[in-house]
Amino acid sequence: MATLNFNTTNATFRQLLGNGLSYRVPPFQRDYSWTEDEWDDLWQDILGLFGDDAEPAHYLGYLVLQSADSKRFDIIDGQQRMTTLSLMILSGLAYLQDLIDTGLDADDNRRRKEQLQGSYIGYLDPVSLVPRSKLELNRHNNRFYQTYLVPLGRLPQRNLNTSEHQLRKAFLWFKERLKARFASRPESGRDFALMLDTLVDKLFFTVITVTDELNAFKVFETLNARGVRLSATDLLKNYLFSLVGTQDTHEHELKQLEERWERIVGLLGSESFPEFLRVFWNSRNRLVRKADLFKTIRRQVTSREGAFALLRDLDHSAEVYAALRDPQDESWNVAESGALSQLLMFNVRQPLAMLLACREQFFTSDRAGFTRISHAVSVVSFRYNVICNLQTHEQERLYNEIAWKVSDGSCTQPDEVIRALRAVYPDDTAFKAAFADKELRTTNSRNKKVARYVLFEIERQRSGRVFDFESATYSLEHILPEHPSEAWSDIEEAKQDRLIYRLGNMTPLETNRNRALGNEDYASKRQVYAQSAFQITRAVAEHYDRWDERKIEARQQQLATVASGIWKIEVGG
Repeated sequence: MATLNFNTTNATFRQLLGNGLSYRVPPFQRDYSWTEDEWDDLWQDILGLFGDDAEPAHYLGYLVLQSADSKRFDIIDGQQRMTTLSLMILSGLAYLQDLIDTGLDADDNRRRKEQLQGSYIGYLDPVSLVPRSKLELNRHNNRFYQTYLVPLGRLPQRNLNTSEHQLRKAFLWFKERLKARFASRPESGRDFALMLDTLVDKLFFTVITVTDELNAFKVFETLNARGVRLSATDLLKNYLFSLVGTQDTHEHELKQLEERWERIVGLLGSESFPEFLRVFWNSRNRLVRKADLFKTIRRQVTSREGAFALLRDLDHSAEVYAALRDPQDESWNVAESGALSQLLMFNVRQPLAMLLACREQFFTSDRAGFTRISHAVSVVSFRYNVICNLQTHEQERLYNEIAWKVSDGSCTQPDEVIRALRAVYPDDTAFKAAFADKELRTTNSRNKKVARYVLFEIERQRSGRVFDFESATYSLEHILPEHPSEAWSDIEEAKQDRLIYRLGNMTPLETNRNRALGNEDYASKRQVYAQSAFQITRAVAEHYDRWDERKIEARQQQLATVASGIWKIEVGG
């Protein structure tokens, strides 16, 4: 039977460990890191499989394996669970050994221990007669696991790394739970063996088996399961470190590289690393789709030197990327911080690769130029993404084109970057038309924040006064209320929902005034608007004696004209 590139099946823990199958945590995979919280969650789930109201089975999630021969498997995702189950079984074997040592059903318990050890921990190779462990851990954990845990030897307490301490603590934690559950009686060994024999058929995984790293990476890009994105990060680490970790590599050198890697992941967070990696790559190379990223890196980075260089560059760029995602970073001036805050608020990520490249190229040599670029990007994002809501494919392609031209030195001036952005800069005609029709459903918190931002900026332009749009002192008033009373029945009910969330129907208002208004009629609201500190709100009371669809449209067109002058790029300015 031909080996499939991608195979999915459900398997019990007994099936996983049968027929001479063996498993290995890749050398540079994460260390063992589960703590008492996870051990207790697993233990409570196991207890739930026994008793009067026992669950029929317990699902342990996805297990992603890589194998070329369907006999030996690398654990790409799921090593924490597999290691913990092995530790629990080893603690059970140690518990049986204690029963043997005290003479409780010693002969039968010895046979039970040997049988369970061979089935779930290790076996004697029928050819070489060498003991084989069914599980190998990573380079930091395997020595402790094979030397002390598998043989059930005396566990050292000193000179252990952090993850070895966790392995030791997990083993002892489960042993205490088993002793508490089964005590020390003549039938204790039999009861434990019965529980374990039942348990291995009740624990099951969805097992995804792939033949190489490319297929594994595709799994991580498509699965929506906890821990998957971190495993995609680990997959890249394993590949790069496999290039670096040759016989010529000193252990100290590997340790430094691992510290560098952990610093990057610690800075960004495991969830953000895959996104950072794509932004970093696209800031220096032709645009690569998310699904092709790992394949592209593997094709281009094939040597020890290449892996070292990539790791150094990633380490350097991670701090810049983290700052781009943190507008409050101390490296930014007020204008840059404002622009980056707006990108976060708009939830626009497409410019990040270009900004990363521009930060590298211009931040030191032409700080004012970089500031102009950041402002231009925020304006383009507002016009293109927020108001006109245009497709992002061409926009991302352009940002990438600018990024690699900046990176390779063919684009050397900030004004060149800003002129290039004209291709994704909706002109005033298109912008005003889209703004005049814009609806922002403020039941969504992001939309509500954007609507406040827009109206407060228009107020600043009209009155020259700056109000903090995020302050709880002010609120967003819907002139036609979100929940209209009978007083608004002159506007057809079918039209009300369409009009409520138009920008022309919204205005800033002091929170204490807004709270008292509720869904009063327009005449009552108009009197309150006339007393507001906001000029654009007072203007509603001054210019409109009634409020209906025509008035909303007229006001929104006026706001569109003002907005076109606020969110504007001056090339080379």
